[in-house]
Amino acid sequence: MSNELKHDAEPMTASQRPVDTQLRGLWLRLAETPEEIEASQALRYEVFCEEMSAQPSAEMRATRREFDAFDPFCDHLLMFDSNKPAAGLPGEVVATYRVMRRPQAMRMGRFYTSTEYDIGQLVAYPGEILELGRSCVARDYRRGAIMQLLWAGIAQYVFHYDIALMLGCASLPGTDPDALALPLTYLHRAHLAPPELRATALPELYVEMERLSGQEIDEKAALAELPPLLKGYLRLGGFVGDGAVVDREFGTTDVCVVVKTDLVTDKYYRHYARSGQAQSNAEAGAQTSESGP
Repeated sequence: MSNELKHDAEPMTASQRPVDTQLRGLWLRLAETPEEIEASQALRYEVFCEEMSAQPSAEMRATRREFDAFDPFCDHLLMFDSNKPAAGLPGEVVATYRVMRRPQAMRMGRFYTSTEYDIGQLVAYPGEILELGRSCVARDYRRGAIMQLLWAGIAQYVFHYDIALMLGCASLPGTDPDALALPLTYLHRAHLAPPELRATALPELYVEMERLSGQEIDEKAALAELPPLLKGYLRLGGFVGDGAVVDREFGTTDVCVVVKTDLVTDKYYRHYARSGQAQSNAEAGAQTSESGP
């Protein structure tokens, strides 16, 4: 599969950018050139294919980039570190998030999540929808302040496009659902989406999440087994769909997550504040050891 990138627009000015946050040499904004998207794909390759268990194609191995057919239709949120120069870039790309809105999904033909889940009810939801995916952070930057800054960027994007609903596939490491029985059961019991917001794993991919039927579970132990990003979605008031999906290509077990932006918990509402408040909170977050989502 060719990974041709199409991006004819001129780079945006600060006033035009949906996301534009700078903090201590870090700059968070959307990719504006094919070279910047390629840099984000290189980081994805490093994290997903080299550190984790994703199985790259021959073309991915040759280019050392992780990509798919959805990339040209998405926006790519990038964090640059200007203290680490990179040729043709504002700095080294140290974190990335791939985002896709309804109009972009229409041009592509579908959301990525629909490759694993029936999301018909979510697509029918009124208002703008945002799919989140391909989130990764370089090894040396995996700390709470960085995630705070990333979520400040998501906050700006949410308000710029008046997003009503966020969705995506969140991953647990490993492809043995029985080894993940505790966190999967906990998610199903404690965070199952209401029927009107419930995605369901495609029948041929469906894996039962309620794997400890009739047994008491240790909520604290279950939370400890959840990846930080997934716990972050739950802190934002997120729900999970019905059924997990084993993704052998990435070496993970996925759950569908949905977050209504008007149900965001008070603790994390600061990430969605308007008029620059998100940036000021990221600056405050950089000075605390509290873990972000």
